[in-house]
Amino acid sequence: MNAPSYYRNPDLQGDMLPVDIVLHPSWWHAHAGITFDEDFFYHPAKRVESERRMEQVLRERFGRYGLGADHDRDLPIIGAVHNAAGFMVSEMLGCDIRYKADGAPDVVPAHRESLEVDPDQAFRSDAVKRYEHLRDQLKTRHGRVLGDINWGGVLNIAMDLRGQEVFLDMVDDADKTKTQFRKLAEVLDRFTAGIQAETGTSSISVNRNVRHFRQPVFLHSECSHTMISVKDYEDFLMPIDMGWSRRHTPFGIHHCGKDPHRFAASYAKLPRLDFLDLGWGGDVALLRRHLPHTFFNIRLDPVSLVRQTPAEIRETIIKLVRQSDNPWLTGVCCVNLDQTVSDAQINAIFDTVEELRKEYRSASEAA
Repeated sequence: MNAPSYYRNPDLQGDMLPVDIVLHPSWWHAHAGITFDEDFFYHPAKRVESERRMEQVLRERFGRYGLGADHDRDLPIIGAVHNAAGFMVSEMLGCDIRYKADGAPDVVPAHRESLEVDPDQAFRSDAVKRYEHLRDQLKTRHGRVLGDINWGGVLNIAMDLRGQEVFLDMVDDADKTKTQFRKLAEVLDRFTAGIQAETGTSSISVNRNVRHFRQPVFLHSECSHTMISVKDYEDFLMPIDMGWSRRHTPFGIHHCGKDPHRFAASYAKLPRLDFLDLGWGGDVALLRRHLPHTFFNIRLDPVSLVRQTPAEIRETIIKLVRQSDNPWLTGVCCVNLDQTVSDAQINAIFDTVEELRKEYRSASEAA
């Protein structure tokens, strides 16, 4: 490998190539006996107990990689930072939530007649009252709160409220829909500002690798953008990202679908994009050409990974990191690994990243 001079990301703290995993609730239920009922998310004592149990299990099985560092601490974490569970904002706006013992809560689409929302009413909802009770109880007992709560994204939540009808809204009454999207963005602004004022972060629950940035990343989830055209993104949603990218530094986009590269040229038009959480199947090299200074958090496919050998996992990671073309602007993660994943497969993720770190360090020293 040649030894180019890499651009050092000034926002990244710690080592190059940060790496993390998020295990699916089915894994935690099977291997740690954790039940993901409503109490898991809202009962103050169980909230602290569950997070400590998760840290203990991570340390027992993967402690050599630095996981489970808080195994011996009772931390007042308000949101499930070891899970991918975005439901609270949708609940605030009127969706029902179904809890499962071995899965993330399901958001039941509201199929509302209109996308109109009342932000003040949302912040008077029972969901907010439960959160405030949790927050206040944790602060009374522990003196502070930590973590954050997955806040989703504008189109994601619009689909929870209107279902597939939201796409007809975009055609039938574009101006009205744009106004409604902006109102949803105002709700998200208010929600994240409140959380960050309490804990100092807003998006660890969206992707854990944002923990490696010096300042809290504002990470907008755009999972559902696989369902819209680039033109629709630029017309309806890019103006919101434009505003957020000016007001929130660092600003990030979470695009877990297979086609983030479709939006590469659009993302390059944003005033800044500090963090791109990009899904498996994305053309990393094409994205890098458009976004030479953006941190790429490369997501591995949890469904494919459980069918791969450690050697195949290693090959995939090396290929994707090479395409990203800068170890200081690249991270690796795999989210929602279920109960069928083996420790050897998880080990392969961390071992491969450490192998690459050593290789890049050696090349840099030889330069």
